[in-house]
Amino acid sequence: MPEYGQFCPVSRGAEIFAERWTPLILRELLNGSHRFSELQLGLPRISRNLLTQRLVSLESAGVIERRPAERGRGFSYHLTAAGEDLRPVVQALGAWGYRWGGADLPPKQLDAVLLMWFIRRRVQVQALRRHRNVIRFDFRRPRRSFWLRIDPPAVDLCFTDEGFDVEVAVDADLAALTEVWLGRTRLAEAIAAGSIRLDGEADVGPSFVRWFGLSPFAGGGADRILAGVGRAPER
Repeated sequence: MPEYGQFCPVSRGAEIFAERWTPLILRELLNGSHRFSELQLGLPRISRNLLTQRLVSLESAGVIERRPAERGRGFSYHLTAAGEDLRPVVQALGAWGYRWGGADLPPKQLDAVLLMWFIRRRVQVQALRRHRNVIRFDFRRPRRSFWLRIDPPAVDLCFTDEGFDVEVAVDADLAALTEVWLGRTRLAEAIAAGSIRLDGEADVGPSFVRWFGLSPFAGGGADRILAGVGRAPER
């Protein structure tokens, strides 16, 4: 991205932060993604070459550092102190987008893999009763299934059936489950409308609500974040 050519701190910060895909790469790193393959799951529409370029740029800017992977080949990516300082910036951007970016869900924005990746990292593990839980998600159109294998504290997203017994099966319309995760629609409303169906134990509904973590911007989260953002811009 061409430089703005201004000494203003807003300008200099934007030259690093506001490049296309960079805020979303930072979102993934801030949420615990470190391997290249993990970043790709959270950024399904970025090309491999462009992701590599952005990571090189962020490393050059001192926002991330690359380390040899602890297991296997390749590298892992970690935020530096400068990168961690961008956490409130990314949170405020998400909160603003939640409040003002529109509540509609165009079909082209729906993505089952991305939704499951977000659901995976918001699971409230402490609310689960068993040591190991397997939850299957069956999306209707297009038909596709995913499995969450929860073995506290780890929560793994699986794309194929590994043969474990399934405690809960979630049959859902993709848009409806996205609305629930975003906190735009209550689970009970989606179930009553038939867009989501839960199969499992007798208390599967209340149990699902306990462990299914919503977007951090849902339930007033966006308002709380924005309330803590200073109002005086730096010039």
